[in-house]
Amino acid sequence: MDKSIKLAKTAGFCFGVNRAIELVNSLLDDGQRVCTLGPIIHNEQVVRQLAERGVVIADTPDEVPSDHVLVIRSHGVPLSIYNELKQKALVIQDATCPFVSKIHSIVTKASQKGDIILIAGNSEHPEVLGIKSRCSNAAYTFRDDTELSELLKEHAELKAASVSVVAQTTFNTEIWKKCLEIFKKDCTNATLFDTICSATQSRQQEAAELSEKCDLMIVIGGTNSSNTAKLFHICSQYCRSVLIQTADDLPIDEVKAAHRIGITAGASTPAGIIEDVLSACKSIK
Repeated sequence: MDKSIKLAKTAGFCFGVNRAIELVNSLLDDGQRVCTLGPIIHNEQVVRQLAERGVVIADTPDEVPSDHVLVIRSHGVPLSIYNELKQKALVIQDATCPFVSKIHSIVTKASQKGDIILIAGNSEHPEVLGIKSRCSNAAYTFRDDTELSELLKEHAELKAASVSVVAQTTFNTEIWKKCLEIFKKDCTNATLFDTICSATQSRQQEAAELSEKCDLMIVIGGTNSSNTAKLFHICSQYCRSVLIQTADDLPIDEVKAAHRIGITAGASTPAGIIEDVLSACKSIK
């Protein structure tokens, strides 16, 4: 049987992440001192490289050095944090992804007119925390269709209420479809906003199609990356899948044994790491 290695076209940096990284590097190239509120992206290797260039990571606004330019990462920050940063008279460069900013705008307007906001996503993820903070009215989160059904059962008033629904930009598209069916059936007054970004949709669809044709999928990305975890979950439904951060993590024996290998990567995975993994796979084969 012929052996093949196929790399997904959509693997690697998404628009928002690339925009944030380019902003940080541009500031550094101009001789600026840079600080980020939390790691700029969920990728240890990139964060380490930026640290070597002098980038400081602050966990709270109080930790931001006054002589540094503060870059807000692509996930965005809660409104309270944003207001606190502005009060400190810091120099701020906002790298919040435009797709995330669009959700902020949607929930702000909807909640101001009295809508209850429902957010499909991980309630502990920075992006979701930022979205929920823009809701001036009641807001609830749910991770999947099961949690949505439980939420509507616990809060029966939602079924007849004026509700606006958004999704985390990296939400699983297949689970989102299941959630939409529930809304159309049980929550007919809901206004549905499909806010999963196009890059996420393309990446997840391609990962599913590729893994159906392979006997081993290699998913590259940070262990704390939400969108990478979703890719791994999708691929695992179709074939044996492994989640790695770099080429050093490759399961050599499995790569040798596999006949059809597919490779994809999360939105925070730089091209250099993807190329290293592809090259290493070819060398092993």
